[in-house]
Amino acid sequence: MSTMTITLITLIAYQGVLLGIGFWAKGRNTNERDFFLGGRNVGPFITAMSYGASSSSAWVLLGLTGYFYTTGARALWILPGVWAGYVVVWLFIGPGLRALAGKHDLVTLTDYLALGATGKARQMIVGLAAFMIIFSFSFYVAGQFQGAGTAFVSAFDLPMSISVLIGAGVVLVYTWLGGFWAVSVTDAVQAGLMLIVAILLPFAAIAALGGPGAFWHAVTSGAASTAAPGAGTLAGVGFVIGSLGIGIGPVGQPQLLTRLMAIDDQRDIKRGFAMALGWAVVVFSAMAVLGLAARALIAPGAGASEGVFFALSAQILPGVLGGIVLAAVLSAIMSTADSLLLVAGSAAAHDLGLARRFPRHALLISRLMTALLCVAAAVLTLALPASIYGRVLFAWSALGAAFGPLVIVMAMGRPARPAGVIIAMLTGFILTVIFYLQPNTPGDWLERVLPFVIALCIALLMPRRQR
Repeated sequence: MSTMTITLITLIAYQGVLLGIGFWAKGRNTNERDFFLGGRNVGPFITAMSYGASSSSAWVLLGLTGYFYTTGARALWILPGVWAGYVVVWLFIGPGLRALAGKHDLVTLTDYLALGATGKARQMIVGLAAFMIIFSFSFYVAGQFQGAGTAFVSAFDLPMSISVLIGAGVVLVYTWLGGFWAVSVTDAVQAGLMLIVAILLPFAAIAALGGPGAFWHAVTSGAASTAAPGAGTLAGVGFVIGSLGIGIGPVGQPQLLTRLMAIDDQRDIKRGFAMALGWAVVVFSAMAVLGLAARALIAPGAGASEGVFFALSAQILPGVLGGIVLAAVLSAIMSTADSLLLVAGSAAAHDLGLARRFPRHALLISRLMTALLCVAAAVLTLALPASIYGRVLFAWSALGAAFGPLVIVMAMGRPARPAGVIIAMLTGFILTVIFYLQPNTPGDWLERVLPFVIALCIALLMPRRQR
């Protein structure tokens, strides 16, 4: 069989598994809380794997690999920042977040941020948070759909428009059917596929170069130089700060924090953390190796940087194995947008109160909001082309700066008063948008770090008065 045939068969089989999970999970959804949080009884393994998959996928497999390909070994500064984010979210924020979520029956991160606020202040916090989530996730989901489209184009030479619509359609069906349980289980399957690819491809790339010694020579030579062309000392420091700053984004990501709100028991958090961090170390390190190896195996300018993953897999793997890997990665990318759609749907249906206004149809409204956001993201993907890496990190930075500082001060036991919550959210979000529209700084440190720091200072300077 040809590579395309193997890819198609594997892809159809995997999509059948995803849809089967969706039908299985459908029976577990009896109300809005089940749909958005899985009844708050998800085990540590599913939580850990779905957390890893939700924080990664298209931007790691395609975007990060392409970034290492174009930037070189100096991009390694991203890795400790990402891993530090895992430590902070799971061990510093997770226990208190899960305790309060259970105590006050919180469904979304917005519920958590608005805890203690009443009246118009609460309405404003909820409205602002919902708008920011829906706006940012439109770009985030568009990045995932673009990753799926890139994969379909590479595998089957289909037009990008058809490729995006196929990927969006499959994701929508099983998310609509199964809600949080379907999203969590499919993300765990996705994490397993990513782990297989992360182990297989870097070893194949190193072998294609001639072994570890040849790979190390390529990394330390001009093919993957650690020096930034024309970069001065201040620019170098800015690049390091901006790269490490990616790690502060998870502190404010609703799709990740809801995983910890849904975990079965607080005692499961440490076990889940060990599995999640181990997964992240392997996958992110592997994509770094792959991107650096590609600098020596694929000539610069041979194609789009975010297509280098597929170009390299086609070059170093046998036809049949390459087809299976391509299908697995394509399926993994397609199933990443599910948790984003689910959280955006919860912002529209739960936070904005649409489900409460029509309690008999709460589950249907939640599903309809998810579907509308899926359509909006697909339109954005096709109407405004952009890099996967750029789309995802914009949304990552905007939500991280808007929500992350508030989550941190709550974890410290000194939450901001309602006015401080509103001002910090607006400051972090608006500054990120402003800096995003400006010319890039080294490592984009202005966009990734400065808004977060300023919003954190505001939250610390406006603590809630203790009763």
